[in-house]
Amino acid sequence: MMNFRLIFALLVIGIFLQCTTVNHASPTQTNAQIIPSQPQSISFAAEVVPLDKHYVLERLDRELLVNTFWHSNSILVLKRAAKYFPIIEPILQEYGIPDDFKYLAVIESGLTHVTSPAGAEGFWQFMPKTARDFGLVVNADIDERLHLIKATESAAAYLTDAYAEFGNWTLAAAAYNAGVQRIKTSLEKQQTNSYYDLFLNEETSRYMYRMLATKLIFESPERYGFVIPKAQTYPFPNTKLVKVNASPIDWIVFAKSQNMSYADLREMNPWIKGYQLSNRNNTEYEVRVLVD
Repeated sequence: MMNFRLIFALLVIGIFLQCTTVNHASPTQTNAQIIPSQPQSISFAAEVVPLDKHYVLERLDRELLVNTFWHSNSILVLKRAAKYFPIIEPILQEYGIPDDFKYLAVIESGLTHVTSPAGAEGFWQFMPKTARDFGLVVNADIDERLHLIKATESAAAYLTDAYAEFGNWTLAAAAYNAGVQRIKTSLEKQQTNSYYDLFLNEETSRYMYRMLATKLIFESPERYGFVIPKAQTYPFPNTKLVKVNASPIDWIVFAKSQNMSYADLREMNPWIKGYQLSNRNNTEYEVRVLVD
């Protein structure tokens, strides 16, 4: 009787150990299947990325993994892109800026009107002085860094100037992050003409790789585990532009005149600040309003 019990116990233990081994193996196998493979080649604005440099591939792989497994953020940005890329893309095209630069707005702000600790604002993260240098109004009443169309036009103008300086879109992108003079000085000191050969600070060193990873994920989202039906993306509301040049402008009264709430008005026109605009010079503003 004792022998039977011992044999039975050993059988139970054996089955348990086998099941435990299988259960431990499954997650490993699952994870191995979803880790994205490294690209064989990639370019940015038709400029080939030198993946044969070992650290280039490693840095790109880092950003791919970060963005692939930061699921909530990547999903939200993919959904927002359906709303905002149709506005950004034709402006870039009009200014002769390669389409890949729409991903610059993604890595700068996640396509939200975020404010950085340093004081940069909007999709394109302009600092106040740079914004004014490129024609944007930034004051107590108006902040056109939050005007998507005007800010995109100013970003395109900045990139045009940077490209004229370097003759290279990758360096123009790096200059958007670090400034034209800093990139120019780094190239001269390090005696190179390639971003990928530059030793830079951590943020600028990661900058292009973040953009490249974003491009890879946006161009092949399913490959990286993101399957988002079009019905779940964010559509841009049906709107029209209304001109207003009153002095002063009461934004709440204006919103009600357009059958909108003040919250609707600010959502459609985040460049507006406060409840009133003195508008002493009777400047004409185009305000986006909802259409039924």
